[in-house]
Amino acid sequence: MTPRGFGALFRPVTPDQARQLLEAVRDGTHSVADAFRAFTAAPVENLPFASVDLHRTLRKGFPEVIYGAGKTPAQTVAIARKILAVDGQLLVTRITPAHATALRRAFKKAVHHELARCVTLENPPLPKRPGTIAVVAAGTSDLPVAEEAAITAEVMGNQVQRIHDVGVAGIHRLFARLEDLRAAHVLIVVAGMEGALPSVVGGLVRRPIIAVPTSIGYGAHFGGLSALLTSLNSCASGLTVVNIDNGFGAGYAASQINALAADAARDAQSQR
Repeated sequence: MTPRGFGALFRPVTPDQARQLLEAVRDGTHSVADAFRAFTAAPVENLPFASVDLHRTLRKGFPEVIYGAGKTPAQTVAIARKILAVDGQLLVTRITPAHATALRRAFKKAVHHELARCVTLENPPLPKRPGTIAVVAAGTSDLPVAEEAAITAEVMGNQVQRIHDVGVAGIHRLFARLEDLRAAHVLIVVAGMEGALPSVVGGLVRRPIIAVPTSIGYGAHFGGLSALLTSLNSCASGLTVVNIDNGFGAGYAASQINALAADAARDAQSQR
């Protein structure tokens, strides 16, 4: 079955659609000229307030993510309509309750993740790739950022394990979860205050670790700068650091790492 609008006006926006178009050229049901027109059609849908990138899935494996902060609910819904017209996946981050209400009214299958301040829509959900991403939170106050990372990784097709409240103030709690930490393919470690937890985890496991400093802390933590500097200056080898409170960025990066591992395992299996 060919995609909607397949032909001169069709813009392949997902890997599956691009593959179908190329297979149609191979089979002789469409010409090279058809394919050329399709691949060179403008990949952007213009709105008065936004230019929506419709080829993000083709390039990155997931559609454009909407950053809700600073956008009105109406603008957010309009952008979401353009994305959902060509793709079944939607992620909107940093939303307010007003955004959530508008999105759920417009799209009945939309899910509001209140703690993570996200809305997702999966129609259908992406199949879960092998390997687990562990999201490790130092304290309960870090959970909004940790959940943003977890929801991002999940909607992008990953299995996520949540390990909460294992900060260095009670280090024995972390040691009790060592087997879970070592079993994960990628770890996202979220910590405020002085931000020591990523360094501790980095000394215990041989997996990619993404540190997420948060803005949680007393007095002179400078809105998360103390945790950021601790992470950046860590002596634990191989630690990667995203910006303060950037759970989304960590979840996205972890998904890319896990996808690369899954692709390599699949290619190795196919060559046997």
